[in-house]
Amino acid sequence: QVQLVESGGGLVQPGGSLRLSCAASGSIFSIYTMGWYRQAPGKQRELVAIITNDGSTNYADSVKGRVTISRDNAKNAVYLQMNSLKPEDTAAYVCNAQIQRRFGGYKYEYWGQGTQVTVSS
Repeated sequence: QVQLVESGGGLVQPGGSLRLSCAASGSIFSIYTMGWYRQAPGKQRELVAIITNDGSTNYADSVKGRVTISRDNAKNAVYLQMNSLKPEDTAAYVCNAQIQRRFGGYKYEYWGQGTQVTVSS
């Protein structure tokens, strides 16, 4: 079994900061690309940030300069540091990872259950 579990969401005032965490667990051989997506009511799911196995990153234009994605391979974890949060950032944030399981040679896409981020005064 492989699963992704997010944490760190919550209610924050505009201009505040949050640090989201996502930890992968289970029968894992290797984790490749990891990323964060978000979806707000009435909007299409949006890529927030991704980070490859070699550390390359990519960010959505709407969060550039305010968000930093990082990973800790020893902990099978990916993080999203969000600063200067705006009400428009309110959404369910979902972790994604491309994972190769032990005792198998295929890579699969896995998704977490999501963590809610609400930016409001």
